[in-house]
Amino acid sequence: MPPRPVKQAPPSSGYSVPAPKKKKPPTPFAVKPIGAFYIFFAANLVAAIYAPIQDCDETFNYWEPTHYLSHGYGLQTWEYSPDYAIRSWLYIAIHALIGSFRRLLPFSTKVGEFYFIRYALAFTCAICQTYMFRVINNTLNPRIALFFMMSMVFSPGMFHASAAFLPSSFAMYTTMVGMAAFMNWKGGLKTAQGIFAFAVGGILGWPFSMALCAPFLFEEVVLAFLSSKDALIDVIMRFIRGIVGGLVVLFFEFVISTFFFKKPVVVPWNIVMYNIFSGPGKGPEIYGTEPWHFYIRNLLLNFNIWFILAMAALPLFTIKKMLTRTPQEGGAVTGLRTIIFMTPFYLWLAIFSYQPHKEERFMYPAYPALALNAALSMHILLAAFGESDPKTIVGKIPARLKLLVVSLFVIGSVDIGLSRIYGVYKGYAAPLKIYEPLQNGTVASRGDSVCFGKEWYRFPTSYHLPNDMRAKFVKSEFNGLLPGQFAEATVGFGFWSGAWLIPPGMNDENKEDMGKYVDLNTCQFLVDTYYPDSQAAPLEPHYILDEDNWEKLACEPFLDPRTHIVGRTLWLPNIPLVPEKFRRKWGEHCLLKRKSRLSKL
Repeated sequence: MPPRPVKQAPPSSGYSVPAPKKKKPPTPFAVKPIGAFYIFFAANLVAAIYAPIQDCDETFNYWEPTHYLSHGYGLQTWEYSPDYAIRSWLYIAIHALIGSFRRLLPFSTKVGEFYFIRYALAFTCAICQTYMFRVINNTLNPRIALFFMMSMVFSPGMFHASAAFLPSSFAMYTTMVGMAAFMNWKGGLKTAQGIFAFAVGGILGWPFSMALCAPFLFEEVVLAFLSSKDALIDVIMRFIRGIVGGLVVLFFEFVISTFFFKKPVVVPWNIVMYNIFSGPGKGPEIYGTEPWHFYIRNLLLNFNIWFILAMAALPLFTIKKMLTRTPQEGGAVTGLRTIIFMTPFYLWLAIFSYQPHKEERFMYPAYPALALNAALSMHILLAAFGESDPKTIVGKIPARLKLLVVSLFVIGSVDIGLSRIYGVYKGYAAPLKIYEPLQNGTVASRGDSVCFGKEWYRFPTSYHLPNDMRAKFVKSEFNGLLPGQFAEATVGFGFWSGAWLIPPGMNDENKEDMGKYVDLNTCQFLVDTYYPDSQAAPLEPHYILDEDNWEKLACEPFLDPRTHIVGRTLWLPNIPLVPEKFRRKWGEHCLLKRKSRLSKL
């Protein structure tokens, strides 16, 4: 359904804005914002508690620096070396403050800090979701808002993104706030607020997320040119106010990052320089490339039917406009606005499908735009499917049959989403569970090392290692650059010297540094994964089977990558009705403890 008819705007804006919403009787689809918040927050809390860490970048680039600020030690990647400085310390410091607040409460533990930060992220995401839901409900239609909520709550993509400690998730939060501000013309245009929201997401989170506001800025400029000279001046002033607000945030980012790096640093600019202007043989492409259809396959997994609807939004709207012969008051502006609402998702998908280096988290900022497109498509289809004129083909279909078809469609999408969510949790949650034996204080000693070989990228965070224990790496078949340790020395004036001391062996070309490894004999604990019938490699023996040197402290099932693609994609019960080749196959992910010499005798 297009936005509501328009009326003449106040003189300050220069062109038409939607008429204030008149009070209507409640509809079956109306959900109050407070109810929507509870639903969003509940879904995000489930993610905060159960979602595995999907990307090792979340651990090494965000959790570990936060742990360093809060506890004085942690793993450091090359991105935090002052030589490169492409990560925001202000973004990290905000989360460190949240985790430190948990230490002021009773029964504080490092694991408790980890989950407290996740809860805060879940809450923030729910606030932003509710704000966008409310604007969609008031600006478009309660039914569109309801479908927006369903696509956000039951999608595996949001299960991963809602409580993830990633700049792309933070940019997703600000995308919701920014889109809602641009969409909401009630009480006047909110261009400055929208620009500011996207600027915050771009400066503290991910600079490229600011591209999502381009369609809204284009809309304002076009409408201003079609109106009057005064309207164009008003647009420029709103742009200036938003940009000034963004520059204030950039100033604080500059001050904080300069404090930590001990040199003038504009982190967002460094990120853009690295990703776009690194030159041949450098930049993100050295970490792998994917074909153009990578995101199509990924979004089908993470949003299933909702992604198909999102892709169909613009074609469906075009067909609807072509078949609608009755003109509406303000139809040109209304049609343009609807297209503008749909454009951000297509723009983002096109830009990042063109980039050779692709990762799932790069889509996070556009998830709200995807959900909006899907909701608009669903609304258009239901409006057409609900045609009751007996002269049409659709009108001849019995109402109960229509309800059955729609119900099966919606329930099917929900079932697929929940199956994927539960399947991901069951298959990959082991790395967040196996460290529990270390928490009681009797198994390990202060200063012990937990070592990682081929499983280095599954290390959750140092928050899961109590008693001043350290994560270390032993040589495996991997030959890229691993994280080092933040320097713990206090040099000169200032805190957190490890943030500005240049670490050894760092480079931006993923070249291996042998100084990042320790001797296996120095490891009191070791993490390893074993899959039945798998082949050992010279540098990756089956430590789990080496019972002479290692004993199992904790083991959890871990999905075998040789499982059929159906079993890897969805959760399938291990029952006779499921053919053997589709059933999930399992290995085990274990925390091992070195056996003492006395125990061997």
